[in-house]
Amino acid sequence: MTFQPGSPINPADPADPSDSGAPSEPAAAGPSLLDRLGGRDAVEAVVDAFYSRVEGDEELRAVFPDDLGPGREKQKLFMEQWLGGEPRYSERYGHPQLRLRHFPFVISERAAGRWMRHMTGALRESGAADDLVAELLTMLGPLAQHMVNEGQPVPREPLADPYLS
Repeated sequence: MTFQPGSPINPADPADPSDSGAPSEPAAAGPSLLDRLGGRDAVEAVVDAFYSRVEGDEELRAVFPDDLGPGREKQKLFMEQWLGGEPRYSERYGHPQLRLRHFPFVISERAAGRWMRHMTGALRESGAADDLVAELLTMLGPLAQHMVNEGQPVPREPLADPYLS
């Protein structure tokens, strides 16, 4: 199964394969969000700025794996695709299944809020226009909340399928 931009998130099913993390409404005609942000280079700058913030946040850093490198690269590919770019993430890793991929990490409401705060700062640092930042945060907020799994009976073992990890 491949990721389809615009497919909905189904919070009712924690392992829902339709869980792409994509915006639930198709984008309006015109430039893609990726183009409006500034393309692949801008996504890379945002993700790098985000991970720099995570590295400096002792509380949120504890939620991430020891080696941030693979996650940083995956997030660049995911964000590019999620914003309307090439499907490089899906070609390499398959369907995003974001919630399932995040089960090994205990994610609290507080961690989701900190994630949003750092992503907001990274978007602003990248020079994204205020209206674009607001639009992206409107879409990222529900996605961050969908990753919250603290106190939920979800499997915590790392994914065994290397295509999914």
